[in-house]
Amino acid sequence: MKDPTQRFSDRVEDYIRYRPDYPLAILDLLEQKCGLTSDAVVADIGSGTGKLAELFLRHGNPVLGVEPNQAMRQAAESLLRQYPHFTSLDGRSEATPLADASVDFIIAGQAYHWFEPEPTLKEFARILKPDGWVVLVWNERDASSPFLADYEQMLSSLLPDYATVTHKRLDDSQLQDLLDLKSFQKATFSFKQTFDFSGLEGRTLSSSYSPQPGQPGHDELIAALAELFERHQQNGVLDFDYVTNVYFGQP
Repeated sequence: MKDPTQRFSDRVEDYIRYRPDYPLAILDLLEQKCGLTSDAVVADIGSGTGKLAELFLRHGNPVLGVEPNQAMRQAAESLLRQYPHFTSLDGRSEATPLADASVDFIIAGQAYHWFEPEPTLKEFARILKPDGWVVLVWNERDASSPFLADYEQMLSSLLPDYATVTHKRLDDSQLQDLLDLKSFQKATFSFKQTFDFSGLEGRTLSSSYSPQPGQPGHDELIAALAELFERHQQNGVLDFDYVTNVYFGQP
């Protein structure tokens, strides 16, 4: 399997333009349930292009973004340069450059399924302050949508890499076991993006399992996507519905 830390190097622009942000309601949740304040130091592990980090930066938090992929890390540095409390760091989930007991919150958006669980948890325990929190977030496609049900079927039938790398291979009970958290909780929010075909194509190609132009399977994927779009679009657009799952607890 391709090195997970390099899977997004050739699709950074699509990731920035077409991947969704995260609901503001996450901040309200963590304020109420975990005592999040703007003074809390946040480590965003696998911070990518900074989409989840920016949510906390806007809240006023100092954020330490740890990202092993150079292209994504540089994109975050450019996109978040207006935030003086953002620090960009080269590192992996199991080997961060952070000091012992230095952060109040560890967050990870669309990333934990790429981590090596055992060494990552040891690293989390090392860098997290006593009574600190771990927060994992995924924006998941809403399978109750007829379009997205067909979209899921398309990905499964055309892309052999899909089942191997999708985060949905981790269910709630597996996450509970992997994280070994006490007071493990889950919250769910809903939202959507609206795409024309160009946007839908970019959203699809932002995923690590989608073949890029010139790679085997790309033309077949785009043809199937166009057929799917025509079947479900209304007035030239369609909704891409999400469920945001937030898992949070204390080691």
